[in-house]
Amino acid sequence: MKQRGRHRRRRRGRALRATLAGAAFALTAAATMISASQATVTGDSGALEPLDLTAPARAGALRLTEQRVPEPWLERLSAAMDGPVAADVVLGTAERTLRDEAACSARERDALPVVPAATRAYCWDEDDVRGWLPGAVTTSADASADGRWGTHRVVAAAWSRADGTPGGGLARVALVDTDVPARPRYTSVLLAVPADGGRDYTGLASPVTGLAWYRDKLLVTTGAGDRNALYVYDLDGIQRATSDARTVGRVPGGWAAYGYRYVLPAVASYGLPDTAGAARPAALSVDRGTEPDSLVAAERVPAHADHPARLWRYALDEGPDRGGLPVTDPAGRVSAWEAYRTRATEVRGVLSYRPAGAERARWYLARASGGPDGRGTLARRDTEGAGAAECGADRSHRCWSGPAGSLAYAAQTGEVWSQADGTLFALPLAAVRDALD
Repeated sequence: MKQRGRHRRRRRGRALRATLAGAAFALTAAATMISASQATVTGDSGALEPLDLTAPARAGALRLTEQRVPEPWLERLSAAMDGPVAADVVLGTAERTLRDEAACSARERDALPVVPAATRAYCWDEDDVRGWLPGAVTTSADASADGRWGTHRVVAAAWSRADGTPGGGLARVALVDTDVPARPRYTSVLLAVPADGGRDYTGLASPVTGLAWYRDKLLVTTGAGDRNALYVYDLDGIQRATSDARTVGRVPGGWAAYGYRYVLPAVASYGLPDTAGAARPAALSVDRGTEPDSLVAAERVPAHADHPARLWRYALDEGPDRGGLPVTDPAGRVSAWEAYRTRATEVRGVLSYRPAGAERARWYLARASGGPDGRGTLARRDTEGAGAAECGADRSHRCWSGPAGSLAYAAQTGEVWSQADGTLFALPLAAVRDALD
């Protein structure tokens, strides 16, 4: 009996040791998985590597070619639609109201960043955005010296019609009047492209991946299905639709904008180079800390890609006839004047900012991490190194909004704006710098 008891105790001991060993292995594996995941998020990025743009192939891959919409087309369309509508009139007819954070759903609030945290957040009218996908964000901060469009401070947020739905392939921009922070009102403008010599227009048939506002121009990047990588819209050229028909363009007796009150025709588009390795700008912002002011661009490279992503700048024209457009050479080509390579993947938002007294600009990248919770990362890159926000007991870098969206800096208020999963939010740039620098 004593011998059988000793055998049972030995078997229990072996089972307990196996259980403990298995638990230790599982904990080690979990730690390894966390470590590997962290490395995927930030450890693959490092410092920026400057690109030599004197090499023709590298410079050519970043070059765009301008196609201006003929002025007679724009004049004919404007005259037929009874002329443009002023900014204050457009915003004065805003028919929708954003909900403040307290009125957002739990799902909408879950999209907000953890570190650094948003200081104000809003959610859209649910009936208005049903069937639409949220896109890039910009602000009127770079429209004028006081950061206003007309007499208002405005946030512009792009929305694209989901594929497979009626009106699929359309894009619009919601113009939000933020002068009353507790109750921002907005109206939407359908993005269009003039057609038939200015006698008609079609909808912009692409998701809007990037958005930037400079002077009176709205610069819009498109998805991979469009050979034109960039469109430019003149916000002084908003036209009034006269029909609420769920179609786009000329209709019997007037003009339709898929039921929206206003339509904005493009004034220029910019084509990609017909060369291998051409870089499509996916995220945009404006940097007023350069001379001249510059349009900052980033391409979106998927996770686990075998090549790095590129970040670059185009100079913005400040002349009286071309103000707000990218600078071109006599052949109508737009060339980058600074570029970097980074191993950061899935870049959805980009900012370049040089603090006072700093020798170089810091680049801030909002990235989709691909994690199970969908939360993204916010990271800082420059030629000297990198930094990323951390949160949680495991010091995760998945602290940003989910999914990550575009970034826009409003210098007059010191805020960075972004949008995630239909939740619009802002936070101080100082908080971003404290978390990442």
